[in-house]
Amino acid sequence: MSRKVKVLIVDDSASVRQTLTEILSADPRIAVIGTAADPFAAARRIGKEIPDVITLDVSMPLMDGITFLRKIMAQRPIPVVMCSAFTEEGSSLMIEALDAGAVDIIAKPRIDTRQQLIEAGIRICDTVIAAAAARLRASNAGAGRLLPEKKLTADVIMPPPVSGRRTAARTTERIVCIGASTGGTEALRHLLQALPKDSPGIAVVQHMPENFTAAFAGRLDSLCAVAVKEAADGDLVTRGRVLIAPGNRHMLLHRNGNNYRVAIKDGPLVTRHRPSVDVLFRSAAQYAGPNALGILMTGMGDDGAKGLLEMRQAGSATIAQDEASCVVFGMPREAIALGAADRVLPLDALAGEIVKSGV
Repeated sequence: MSRKVKVLIVDDSASVRQTLTEILSADPRIAVIGTAADPFAAARRIGKEIPDVITLDVSMPLMDGITFLRKIMAQRPIPVVMCSAFTEEGSSLMIEALDAGAVDIIAKPRIDTRQQLIEAGIRICDTVIAAAAARLRASNAGAGRLLPEKKLTADVIMPPPVSGRRTAARTTERIVCIGASTGGTEALRHLLQALPKDSPGIAVVQHMPENFTAAFAGRLDSLCAVAVKEAADGDLVTRGRVLIAPGNRHMLLHRNGNNYRVAIKDGPLVTRHRPSVDVLFRSAAQYAGPNALGILMTGMGDDGAKGLLEMRQAGSATIAQDEASCVVFGMPREAIALGAADRVLPLDALAGEIVKSGV
């Protein structure tokens, strides 16, 4: 990339400001240009130098983060990544922040163990880079010293397909598997609101922190004709139901007779994510094959690209969201480059394809 992504950290906690500064500064793609303890200090700092991305706390003195976010979006839009603790109230506020224009959300880093710090660094740095890419089209190259040397594949969760092995026979039960990341929360709302209540069963991996997916699913459930819930281990993927993978857990598809269920599993980050789209798509390829439709939507990086290719090779119909309707054309672009997508379609066309797949 031509230059580093400039980040302003806004949080009333000195320890959080310090931890975020250390994590972000360790990544060679990122430069922390300043910190602020409240929105008024942040506004003064923005007046001196405009950042590419702002990380913003929700609860702060003088002005809360969501009010400040709305002012930023109204006066001078800058990509904002909201930062919150793992609380029920924080989860609800994060959904409100996404509605107000936040690009994405991160959880305040937990540093109980070295592994937690490493994984927090991966998520935070990649989210900031993706937020900048939504405006700047920054590349996804490089890795900081907190990041693991090797990007793990879905092999660590589920064995790869066996060459020559027959996939599931076609049945009357059709399912849809969807993967999304940056920009996906709003894109999924748009897509799911357009679906009738008798749509095929849907399993979704949206990159989102732990504890926030329940609030996200609840919000969608209140807006959509289909029933939307955070997935639990053993849930049926059935007509009229959408299952959202819980944050920080992998979700796999399994077949039980003519029915499909999800399994929720722990495990390492796969393609730098947990949950990983590649994990869901691989399981769909192996257990659903021609009974499945795979859709890869907006997001940074390449999670889901190889999995979508495995689905196509197993006989699934596959779709990548087109560049014009993506917030970040990363994951779909990688899938298209691999030849994983049967078709490349705009966001507005996806609901119709899901309905047709279930006929």
